[in-house]
Amino acid sequence: MAVTRNSRNSRNSRDTRARNLLVVAAREYAARGWATVVGAHAPAAGDRACSCDRIGCPRPGAHPVTTGWARQATTERETLDRWWSVTPEANVILPTGRVFDVFDVPAATGRAALAAMAAAGVEAGPVAAIGDERHLFFVATRGAPEDEDEWWSCHLDCSPETLADTPGMRWHCRDSYVVAPPSVLPSGREVTWVRPPDDAPLPDPLRVLEFLVD
Repeated sequence: MAVTRNSRNSRNSRDTRARNLLVVAAREYAARGWATVVGAHAPAAGDRACSCDRIGCPRPGAHPVTTGWARQATTERETLDRWWSVTPEANVILPTGRVFDVFDVPAATGRAALAAMAAAGVEAGPVAAIGDERHLFFVATRGAPEDEDEWWSCHLDCSPETLADTPGMRWHCRDSYVVAPPSVLPSGREVTWVRPPDDAPLPDPLRVLEFLVD
């Protein structure tokens, strides 16, 4: 019985630390000027992969909890603390197309691009990993360019119409979002920093894109 109780206490302690890291991360992003909104999460129990009410959720634990996320996203610490006090296990969602855009690519592509950029002496900027499945490259935002053929925005499995040679790539910019570290997705998949953000300017998106489409 003592072993079982100790095991349960240890697990609860780890869960508490994980929840604390989520709100701390939201505060840190806010301090950078990165607006944040509360996200869904993997439920503790049940037959669903996501805490939302949608059956067959296409992005379990990796989306905002409300349709008004774009308006609600904030850098106000009091609001962030209130959100995560209500749902401490909620994942962290970052809207894109404001301070930064994000190239979302298969992990193999991301690793190859990072190696090529390092060999060329090109700074990659912040890069996150979603388990061993995807890499997220944070770049300076293009905003809303007049020529919309230069960019595309997606938050599901859509593809650019003008770049047929980039299978599996998603460019998150205006009207999109990404799940951010240290969020935890179903099956224990963690979102982690490969290259954490620092004080350096975010890289030019078209320069990074050159390496990703190579």
